[in-house]
Amino acid sequence: MASDFERRRFLKAASAAGLVGLAGCSGGPSGDGSDGSDGNDSDDGSDGSDGADGTDGEDGSDGSDGESGPAANIGMVYATGGLGDGSFNDQAQEGALQAEEELDIMFQEAQPDEVAQFSTFQQQFAESTDPNYDLVSCIGFLQADSLADTAESYPDQDFMIVDSVVEGDNVASYTFKEHEGSYLAGLMASLLTTQDFSAGAGSTAGDSTNVGFVGGVESDLIQKFQAGFEEGVSAGSDDVDVSVNYTGSFNDPAAGREAATAMYNSGADIVFHASGNTGTGVFQAAQEQEKFAIGVDRDQSITRPDYADVILGSMVKRVDTAVYNAIEATIDDELPGGSNVALGLDNEGVALVYGDQIGSEIPEDVKDEVSTAREEIIAGDISVPSEV
Repeated sequence: MASDFERRRFLKAASAAGLVGLAGCSGGPSGDGSDGSDGNDSDDGSDGSDGADGTDGEDGSDGSDGESGPAANIGMVYATGGLGDGSFNDQAQEGALQAEEELDIMFQEAQPDEVAQFSTFQQQFAESTDPNYDLVSCIGFLQADSLADTAESYPDQDFMIVDSVVEGDNVASYTFKEHEGSYLAGLMASLLTTQDFSAGAGSTAGDSTNVGFVGGVESDLIQKFQAGFEEGVSAGSDDVDVSVNYTGSFNDPAAGREAATAMYNSGADIVFHASGNTGTGVFQAAQEQEKFAIGVDRDQSITRPDYADVILGSMVKRVDTAVYNAIEATIDDELPGGSNVALGLDNEGVALVYGDQIGSEIPEDVKDEVSTAREEIIAGDISVPSEV
């Protein structure tokens, strides 16, 4: 089991294609688009052979040692941008890895290069018979249109989607109150940009009148980040404006760097991004301009350690929690199909975490204001808009 796990992790890291094919399956995505297997290793400890009943051996076991099969087989269809983004997709994978370790599941991954591939991968998982996938996890709001059609075509297949609501008794939707966490990021940025502050490789001038927001694909979802951030900035100071730029991509660091550089050159000293791997370019620009940035989805001072000296904090979004909870519910036959589960500050679905390297240097009075605002949002005393 352990050796198969390590082989699969290696294949994930080494894949240069837009997807990764693991256990030999007749209907799931494959690394080379041929027979659905990687030709050598399988994800379930088998020798790569196929059983008509979805197992490796005639006795229904997962191998010659007689051990029972996994608690569930999970298909993961990631957002465009793929694994290694240090953000959204990696956070989703963490949920699957936690479930693999704690719940004894197996999972296979597909990394689409473009939106047009979502439907294909969703359907391949749904059609697979070796193994039969108990749940297909669709990561990202751009999968919603494809999933609406796929779920209707495969009513006996369970799906979950992150960041959008798809109607259907066989679809569990998980959304987040990104605007709540982004409010805290905006409040922190506003309070810091109006004072002289330096830490790590960055600094604020104290007389700044603007901060920045870099988004990926302009959409209702990403505008929730923008709306919350702008509201938090206004709460910190009426004199600070927010410059906004949507790059149109979640996987274009060069565009993120260009957008952030323009903001820094225009007087901003803090830029918050909600743009996936595009945000790597925002961090690059922050270092070059000796300014600050705020990460998203995961603690990016940890996942992007080369830029930890300019990352004030990150608006984390527990996509891993959504994935893990959906898998656990599937095993317990309690998947909330036809429902939307919303995760916010009150249940730690989102949060502002301070940077690992320089977060400790942020003044305590700023942290106190952020903490107070968090409690007021949870209590309903502060209402954060979710639309621009």
